[in-house]
Amino acid sequence: MGPQRNITQSTRSATLADILERVLDKGVVIAGDIRIKIVDIELLTIQIRLVVCSVERAVEMGMDWWTLDPNLSKLARREPKELPEPSAAPDLARRVEQLEALVEGMRAPVAG
Repeated sequence: MGPQRNITQSTRSATLADILERVLDKGVVIAGDIRIKIVDIELLTIQIRLVVCSVERAVEMGMDWWTLDPNLSKLARREPKELPEPSAAPDLARRVEQLEALVEGMRAPVAG
């Protein structure tokens, strides 16, 4: 008979709630890329990034996109700002006219 092996068991058990609390407190990042190539020609690239954490932790990391989504936040449901009147930007109108004239001048007549 060979050497005797002892099986050790953890005396400390964690419940699902403990594990979930730890994950939400610290955060977990899962990242992966899928690339499909044929003869060194990339046909498709899919990048997957998943972050699991609490809302407070996400805000600490600078991820607060839901505050800008009008479907998720009352603060984002404001009236859109109106665009300035064309008369408020005469310099822009003048520059557009100059560019249009330049493009017209670049067109060469087609020889028939």
